[in-house]
Amino acid sequence: MRDTAPRRGTDRRGPRAARPTMDRPRHAAYEAVAAVNRDDAYANLVLPAILREQGLVGRDAAFATELTYGTLRRVGTLDAILTAAAGRDVQRIDPPVRDALRIGAYQLLHTRVPAHAAVSSTVDLVRTVGPGATGFANAVLREVAERDADDWVARLAPPWETDPIGHLALAYSHPQWIIRAFSEALGGDLGETTRLLIEDNERPPVHLCARPGLADPVELAEQAGGAPGAFSPYAVYLDGGAPGDLPAVADGRAHVQDEGSQLVATALAVAPVDGPDGRWLDLCAGPGGKSGLLGAIAAQRGARLTAVEVAEHRARLVASATQGLPVTVLNTDGRLVGTEPKLPEEHFDRVLVDAPCTGLGSLRRRPESRWRRQPSDLPALTRLQRELLAAGLRAVRPGGVVAYVTCSPHTVETHVSVTEAARRSGTSVDFVDARPLLPAGMPGLGDGPTVQLWPHRHGTDAMFLALLRRS
Repeated sequence: MRDTAPRRGTDRRGPRAARPTMDRPRHAAYEAVAAVNRDDAYANLVLPAILREQGLVGRDAAFATELTYGTLRRVGTLDAILTAAAGRDVQRIDPPVRDALRIGAYQLLHTRVPAHAAVSSTVDLVRTVGPGATGFANAVLREVAERDADDWVARLAPPWETDPIGHLALAYSHPQWIIRAFSEALGGDLGETTRLLIEDNERPPVHLCARPGLADPVELAEQAGGAPGAFSPYAVYLDGGAPGDLPAVADGRAHVQDEGSQLVATALAVAPVDGPDGRWLDLCAGPGGKSGLLGAIAAQRGARLTAVEVAEHRARLVASATQGLPVTVLNTDGRLVGTEPKLPEEHFDRVLVDAPCTGLGSLRRRPESRWRRQPSDLPALTRLQRELLAAGLRAVRPGGVVAYVTCSPHTVETHVSVTEAARRSGTSVDFVDARPLLPAGMPGLGDGPTVQLWPHRHGTDAMFLALLRRS
């Protein structure tokens, strides 16, 4: 990691030292982290705007991105270390200074930035955002620099032998309730849970979806300087960069989409159905990635997709994402199947229920979510999930299939929600084994009939898929 610490100079207009030049990458990272913590913003939305506003590209943009996402991923551990180094609870530190210290501690413990540069650049940042705290910041960061990350964990984490979940929470910066949920979904295997936590803290590659009939993934990989995906026939991997600048993305022949999302949508598209196959439904379509892929597949097969989204602004995103495809966007509540005239019962051949969820499966891409979500979020979400799946089961005709999908491995949102919704639906349904509908050779798909994808097993978000056929 290069050193972008500001240089101090002499003010030629007089003997007083000049104020340090603003370090733009670090300041951009600070602005993004502060927006996330102050305004409940999302890093993937605010950081690109900040980079554009500050004119950061290339290595500077990459450095700012690393500091932003790395700090947000590791903030639980960083806060424990800063509390110890400061001798006071980190929550008692003024928020602007606290965010600057988090970025400084991340540089010290998780990058190759020299310690002197990490300390001095952070003190310069504090001089801008909390002028009265420069001495305090200097002392705290010098204390942090006395140990490496492993030594701090050894000092602060509960012993593995007596509190393995607490140990993992501090060592790998995840809330304990999330670690318990991951462990349960992985059959109680704490070794594999550890591998998942490690993967959650790594920078994920960008995944593109080359829309079938519109873009060839091999050609797109060559044009973008990437590589074809490991599993999805439409996936392309990129190391980073600005995928929105690619011509194929700009003109709608491809879009940014995790490979796991591509796989679950494709599984629905290839699942066998009895009878006609021209009317497809995406019941929770925003922001439109899966609708874009399904719409492109539908175009090749003479089918048409109805994409439903309850939020008006997200419905506009779906319309933009599916422009030129055989997709009709409805801005309505998917639970209104049977009462909304355009959503009749027993009408559709294939139905996707990509239900709102905690998003625990995409924490590597949305690191702030791990600190915002709480167990108290589950009751309302699982009720909504079951209502939407029940609506999907009403919408599908006998012989058709419904895919229930969540970007979460939490068993309450996956197995419990799907089995309860199917039991209470009042319709006769059978589970379809989803494993044969995924690419041959995929490892770690379990015993079926449902499939749980994992970052550490498959390199995807932790997507859950259940397929049900209505009798």
